[in-house]
Amino acid sequence: MENSKRTVTCGELTKADVGKKVVLNGWVSRTRNLGGLVFIRLRDRYGITQVMVGDNAGDNIKKIASSLKSEYCIAVEGVVAARAEKDINKEMATGEIEVEATDIEIFTVSQDLPFSIEEVRQKDGTLVIPNEDLRLKYRYLDLRRDPMQQNIILRSQVTFATREYLTSKGFLEIETPTFIKSTPEGARDYLVPSRVHPGKFYSLPQSPQLYKQLLMVSGFDKYFQIARCYRDEDARGDRQPEFTQIDMEMSFTNREEVLSTTEGMMQHIFKKTLDYELPAKFDRISWEDAFDFYGSDKPDLRFDMKIQDASFMASLADFNAFKSGASAPGREVQRHKRSGLKALVVKNVADKYSRKHIEALEAVAKTYKAKGLAWMKVDAQGVFEGGISKFYAGKEAEICSKLGAEKNDLLLFVSDENWQLACTALGAVRKQLGKDLNLYNPEDEFHFAWIIDFPYFAFNEETQGWETEHHMFTLPQKQYWNTLETDPGAVKGDLYDLVLNGYELASGSMRINDPDLQQRIFKIVGYSNERAEKAFGFLVQAFKFGAPPHGGIAPGLDRLIMLMRHEESIHEVIAFPKNNLAASPMDECPSVVDQQQLKDLHINVYDTED
Repeated sequence: MENSKRTVTCGELTKADVGKKVVLNGWVSRTRNLGGLVFIRLRDRYGITQVMVGDNAGDNIKKIASSLKSEYCIAVEGVVAARAEKDINKEMATGEIEVEATDIEIFTVSQDLPFSIEEVRQKDGTLVIPNEDLRLKYRYLDLRRDPMQQNIILRSQVTFATREYLTSKGFLEIETPTFIKSTPEGARDYLVPSRVHPGKFYSLPQSPQLYKQLLMVSGFDKYFQIARCYRDEDARGDRQPEFTQIDMEMSFTNREEVLSTTEGMMQHIFKKTLDYELPAKFDRISWEDAFDFYGSDKPDLRFDMKIQDASFMASLADFNAFKSGASAPGREVQRHKRSGLKALVVKNVADKYSRKHIEALEAVAKTYKAKGLAWMKVDAQGVFEGGISKFYAGKEAEICSKLGAEKNDLLLFVSDENWQLACTALGAVRKQLGKDLNLYNPEDEFHFAWIIDFPYFAFNEETQGWETEHHMFTLPQKQYWNTLETDPGAVKGDLYDLVLNGYELASGSMRINDPDLQQRIFKIVGYSNERAEKAFGFLVQAFKFGAPPHGGIAPGLDRLIMLMRHEESIHEVIAFPKNNLAASPMDECPSVVDQQQLKDLHINVYDTED
């Protein structure tokens, strides 16, 4: 071929191009050899074009075409021709045309594939997906699959839309260091030894938190960064040792401005990339209400089954398990002044849910430390049956009225002295029911909500001390400043989480900018002046030079793309992720390094006993 450089992509030719001479480059998706005719589906990231090698082609071209196999990388020169009406493929963007090949050049051949690049389905229609470790070992092949191509393309589009929106609002994109001081908070740090400073280590940032606050002190009032972050923690579906967040911080601001700016950014992203209209304002739910109604601080609001207070039932029967939950003396119940006896009404399923089904739900509740899952059904006559119904016979009218239950409904209960435990366990049951019964509103594909008014401190029963729910730089709400030390359990933080479809998508807060207030927080959580100075002294020092009020948020980019693509794991939206052991099967990372490298870093490696 005289010139094998492509003139068009495999996704752009239409009937308007008939008669044009073109050059295509791409990979052979599949071939069909019909004797005198060879059809080639040629693929690149833009789409697929059908190539036809017919009777008019030379013998050499026919020979090359007959030798082609899947994933050969080739160039095709030819003329665009219209397909016959009966041969038009309406599912392909290029389905009205084909290219009649006049020349073919093979760039490179492909070995037999470890798995199919093309979509493969079983007889029942189930999509066949290769083993994940095999996919990660040959990730460069996995990334050729169309779903992965679309995931990575969307990621690029979302990143661009983010930059586009924030820049239009006056934000500056500023990079912060990836070699930083190790600070004792959150997950374990990844450490980088210094060759120049023997025995000393850099840390990879878990977030740019301290540096973006320093940028506010520096006078850059609107900052953002597509920030790489690192946490040495156990991996799971929506976590990775290295991940990306849309990091934002603003000065001379308040919670309302941070929330509205984030809403505007999400609206822009979804409209620009998915042509999906988000509401102008997202729901706002207090942390206590989120647990009380949904059993989670990241509730899935695509369905409206709310947890209800069932404390009134404790006085209706001599059922001790309910009495203890309704009048629980536990710390959490006293702190939040809410009942530990909770109910869930599952509409119109009583005739479908056997004891086996209910036992499966009970196993879910027990996973979250519930003592059990009490239940009863409302039969076709409106009478309770099964489970604990014998304790409440004759009380149907009152109970059904207060809980909004009707005939053929299933009633589920969790009772515990710990209010939050009871809510969490029944919330897990609610989440499972949403999945099992497909309760999601099809017109509510992406449901955002803000969770606000979090407790600032949590009591650690093991250490018998207070610790912060988020981080130590969060601003307590002003009405609690005078009682921080005397009543830490009542303090609420000026912080907020953004949740989407049952996932925490972002966490943020207004920040402390007063060094004296910061020192008070350090003391409450048990940090001595010396320890605080050693860990965070440079930040507190900066606050002494006129720090402005400031706050921010950091949506997780990986998780956002995962949810936009309806994937189950962020592995699917990262080009080269680690597996669940934080390792890469493709390049065998992490790996043993050369002894001389260790010597240069003044490090000895020794084997540990099993």
